Amino acid sequence: MSTSATTEGTEEKKPSGTYECGCHCGYIKFAVTLSPPLPEYQVLQCNCSACTRFGYLLIYPDAANVKWHNDGRSRCAAYQFNTKAKDQLFCPKCGASLAIDFRDVLKPHRYGISARTIYGVNLDELKYKKLDGINKVQPAGDLSGHYWDEEKGEMK
Repeated sequence: MSTSATTEGTEEKKPSGTYECGCHCGYIKFAVTLSPPLPEYQVLQCNCSACTRFGYLLIYPDAANVKWHNDGRSRCAAYQFNTKAKDQLFCPKCGASLAIDFRDVLKPHRYGISARTIYGVNLDELKYKKLDGINKVQPAGDLSGHYWDEEKGEMK
């Protein structure tokens, strides 16, 4: 993990940190640059069925600040549920939960990267922001074991 703050002319860059990340087996690796850096960043801890089951503790960098090594993004397996608007990304070899690709949901394009993927991270030292996603994110409720029927426009 590295952090930096620089000054160019009269414009001061915001402090940032670049972190190497990856799955458990090493098949997928990537780097994430965050501003503010991780020690100051509030990591989202959501209780929705996906975040709970996949173990997500999310950080939200712009896609431009995520550098996939060795074509890592195309190596990811994807799972879509509910409205099928975003990909839950996993390693197809070890099954590690990596990220959420919000390409069609958030503009500019962002990822929700699981802080658990950061090499050397100490989860006890992170600052958390809790979200009651099971009650606040529509459609509210536990969506595990359910799917969205496109033709009928309803949850099954």
